[in-house]
Amino acid sequence: MLDGFTGWPEEFATRYRERGYWQGHTLGSLLRDRALARPAHTAVIDGDRRWTYRELDERADRLAAGLHGLGIAPGDRVLVHLPNVAEFLVLSFALFRLGAIPVFALPAHRETEIAHLARLSEAVAYVIPDSHLGFDHRPLARIVCEKTPTLRHVLVAGDPGEFTALSSVDADPRPLPAPRPSDVALLLLSGGTTGVPKLIPRTHDDYVYNLTASAEVTGLDATTRYLASLPVAHNFPLACPGVLGTLHVGGTVVLSPTPSPDDAFRLIERERVTVTALVPPLALLWLEAAEWAEADLSSLRLLQVGGAKLKPDTAARIGPALGCRLQQVFGMAEGLLNFTRLDDPDDLLLHTQGRPLAADDELRIVDIDDREVAPGEVGELQVRGPYTVRGYYRAADHNRTAFTPDGYYRSGDLVRQLPSGHLMVEGRIKDVINRGGDKIPVEEVENHLLGHPAVHDVAIVGIPDLTLGERSCACVIARGVPPTRAQLNAHLTALGLAAFKLPDRVEVMESFPRTGLGKVNKRALAERVAGSTR
Repeated sequence: MLDGFTGWPEEFATRYRERGYWQGHTLGSLLRDRALARPAHTAVIDGDRRWTYRELDERADRLAAGLHGLGIAPGDRVLVHLPNVAEFLVLSFALFRLGAIPVFALPAHRETEIAHLARLSEAVAYVIPDSHLGFDHRPLARIVCEKTPTLRHVLVAGDPGEFTALSSVDADPRPLPAPRPSDVALLLLSGGTTGVPKLIPRTHDDYVYNLTASAEVTGLDATTRYLASLPVAHNFPLACPGVLGTLHVGGTVVLSPTPSPDDAFRLIERERVTVTALVPPLALLWLEAAEWAEADLSSLRLLQVGGAKLKPDTAARIGPALGCRLQQVFGMAEGLLNFTRLDDPDDLLLHTQGRPLAADDELRIVDIDDREVAPGEVGELQVRGPYTVRGYYRAADHNRTAFTPDGYYRSGDLVRQLPSGHLMVEGRIKDVINRGGDKIPVEEVENHLLGHPAVHDVAIVGIPDLTLGERSCACVIARGVPPTRAQLNAHLTALGLAAFKLPDRVEVMESFPRTGLGKVNKRALAERVAGSTR
């Protein structure tokens, strides 16, 4: 058992096996099964590269053997920092088969996040592209190596420079120690509220259920052509049902370098894409682009939208503008997934964020004192179930507050539940800003801004935005000459923060409103900032 992993109590594990949620499969076996059943069918399309299931399966076997030859062993952590390229899939399945554990970083992450993830996971290898969207990852890798004593290998998809080319890590397949279904298969990133991201351990058992049940409720089959337009390191496009769900049913994954309409519309037309997934700001951008774009989008039958709440008026435009069905998705990398169903009536489709995936998803909606609210009232969502984790990786102190004593995860989401079981998301109680699906941990950014010589005190709040849902505003009490937004963002960029964490707006103030206990009253502060824009 992986040190720092909190498993399910045995009585729950037994229940989930007996009820068929956990069927004893591993993620590596999913690809093997499809390769045996549909060897010549196209599994993945990446630009001009088209690999069949047989080719993807063989490449994964050869890479697994090559990684084993480097000394990467079952249970070792490998930090994966790749964009939407075919190597992401090969590497993932190679690690799944080897029993090594990928730690999926996001393409937008930079030094602050990557160095933290490497140290927290004690990664033995770091896998990067040579460059992506103009950013050269190799200088970043040098810094990460200096800060991570456990790191032994940097593998590069492309020109390796002084490191090792990922393509050279190749060996004849050999018998390898097989992971157990109950083993941790991967580590996902949290959208946490404090500090840098926490790691979410997902087992083969629970993640196989996650992706297979999602594929079923989404209606995927062997004819599916799924466009991965969001970064595939996110849980949503990875396995809800995403690329893994598509490969499970024998469909075809089409990888898009970006989610922009220019890239995505071209691929939808060329590859006859049938399903894709977006966050609400991108859905709005696609709606606007569809008014003038000449691309043929007629193959698209389903658009999933999740990651943040979709406004009903935007939801209503998707069918007429894009000619496809909408599916709202509300979930979390910690587990629980909610989907509107394909046969839901329009009132549920447009106004709710779906209902739970599994019959054994146990939901509680509680008030500030953890007492369940009356049916239909708003409260914090707490959940446990066959694919919702029981603790973050190596985070014992945080787990004591993030999970209840009886194992429910405190989501921080404010919801109300309809008699149909569907949830309506009403907001957040945690100090986090949901900027178009990117979660900004407020405390982390505040702490970095306090290091700027012109900042005496700072409080970051979310402000409503029609496109992104929320934007971030840094409210600053200055020390001397007030700093500009450009100066503060340059300071954060130099510290290696991801671009989406940079404040969208800066307000200089003389003082902050306070609670009776002397804490910054962020609700009043947000109202003050919002009022100044009216």
